Amino acid sequence: MSEAEPSRVNTEERRGLMEVKEECQEINEAEEKHQYPEPHNFKPEGKSLTFVNYYFQFLKKRSQRKEVQHSFTCNQCGKSFIRKQLLIDHIRIHLGLEPFTCDQCGKSFVRKALLNDHMRIHTGVNPFACLQCGKSFSNDDDLKLHKEIHIGAKPFSCDQCGKSFRRKGLLNDHMRVHTGEKPYLCAQCGKSFIRKALLNDHMRSHTGEKPYRCSQCGKGFSLRGNLYCHMRIHTGEKPYKCDQCGKSFTLKGKLKHHYRIHTGATPFTCNQCGKNFAQSDSLTYHLRSHAGIKPFKCDQCGKAFILGSRLKQHMNVHANERPYICSVCGKTFSRLDCFKMHHKVHTGVKSHVCSECGNSFGRAGDLKIHQRIHTGEKPHKCSHCDKSFNQLGQLKIHERVHTGEKPYQCPSCGKSFSSSSARQIHVKKHCPKLSK
Repeated sequence: MSEAEPSRVNTEERRGLMEVKEECQEINEAEEKHQYPEPHNFKPEGKSLTFVNYYFQFLKKRSQRKEVQHSFTCNQCGKSFIRKQLLIDHIRIHLGLEPFTCDQCGKSFVRKALLNDHMRIHTGVNPFACLQCGKSFSNDDDLKLHKEIHIGAKPFSCDQCGKSFRRKGLLNDHMRVHTGEKPYLCAQCGKSFIRKALLNDHMRSHTGEKPYRCSQCGKGFSLRGNLYCHMRIHTGEKPYKCDQCGKSFTLKGKLKHHYRIHTGATPFTCNQCGKNFAQSDSLTYHLRSHAGIKPFKCDQCGKAFILGSRLKQHMNVHANERPYICSVCGKTFSRLDCFKMHHKVHTGVKSHVCSECGNSFGRAGDLKIHQRIHTGEKPHKCSHCDKSFNQLGQLKIHERVHTGEKPYQCPSCGKSFSSSSARQIHVKKHCPKLSK
């Protein structure tokens, strides 16, 4: 062989290896796009290029593997799988078979891996953590969906309202808002939903299932979102902050309600008396006063209340508990609101002034009650007789004349009274030691 011959072989060898590298790059790019190109039809020369021939054989075998990877096809719906076991798991869906059952809540699954993921709900284990924000998840799929939040990519847009979504499935669910389609129907009550996940959440209202359990106190929840909100009690997290006063809240809804303090908005109106309220709950409780509904009843004296909190405060009367102590004068109170009202006596702040007589008050409610003296309004009417009163407390004391109720008892002699003031007079006259 001449001196030029080895040089020619080395050049061809280098050219062949470069083409192999280009082929590798193309295959790698195709792997990412799940497309597999045919090998280039170049013919290597010389025995020193046997590696290229070997590489083409490798590509051919891999191409054959790719062809058989999706050979396991469901004969009912046509869906294909790369492994036989995945096909077997899929067929169980058609047959309604769920052999893997949770021993804590009874929920069943078609695959053992799904059961393992589900068990983390009960154990509270979240092994899949986001490296960007530290949030953890019980399964890898939820972590992958969460990562899309940081990327910010929302390639699927609604052609009707322009709203964008990270996944096509979410877009499909959203489109039902425009079409009104609700294909997921509850077999027990007939209520329908646009997403299967919403139906699954709803079914727990019938079954009473609470699979999401707090790892710290053991309290169970039917919805995962409710568990996340509950965990803020333990962590002290209050992510929703008022931009006007800086007060923070654990729930977004609580912040929304709080804003009405600054705006003065009272969007909830009573259809019977026209009174407005800032919160829907306040309107609900108010309507009970018109209907005469008092679901919370004292088991000691039979007195009933519209609110459970009022009953709790009332129970302090029987227990003779007065946990709220004024640090200025030492006076005690059974209710927090009475204690706060009393404290204004010491501060001397009376910002609410009557326009008729100039009398000032510490609370707006007190001013409103006072103005009834000028207007003659007596909105609180006795249900037993025609007598009316300008204050609710006066009505309650009066109604005890009809009911015979005497909830205020002397701690010394046991004598009972219809009002706290009557008991106080009795204590001063007959039990002077207690009045000191």
